[in-house]
Amino acid sequence: MTIDEALNRLKRSAFRSKFHLSEKDRQYISEKGMDTIRVHAAEFVRKRLAPADIQNDGRQTPMRGHPVFVAQHACACCCRDCLYKWYRVPKGRALTASEQERIVNLLMKWIEREYARGQT
Repeated sequence: MTIDEALNRLKRSAFRSKFHLSEKDRQYISEKGMDTIRVHAAEFVRKRLAPADIQNDGRQTPMRGHPVFVAQHACACCCRDCLYKWYRVPKGRALTASEQERIVNLLMKWIEREYARGQT
């Protein structure tokens, strides 16, 4: 599935489509820049999603507080259960570097679209 296909599928979910960047998120992005947000996304994915065994899986991603957290919920990349349900990424094994990169790319595309939507 391509990023655009995933985003279009997510838009059809009543739950996933309710997530949007707040004004505070937009300001944070403006101050830090997209490159820094990408670094944060990669760190969050590496630390919170990539391990094979996540002690608090299903509760490791806050609903707000950082644009990446909002994107993770909007894109169903918030826990291993959601990754399996939406993308068939197996649980119980560490994510590969390629899988982590694809997740970060999806999150960033969602953030970029949401950010641009608020600029118009």
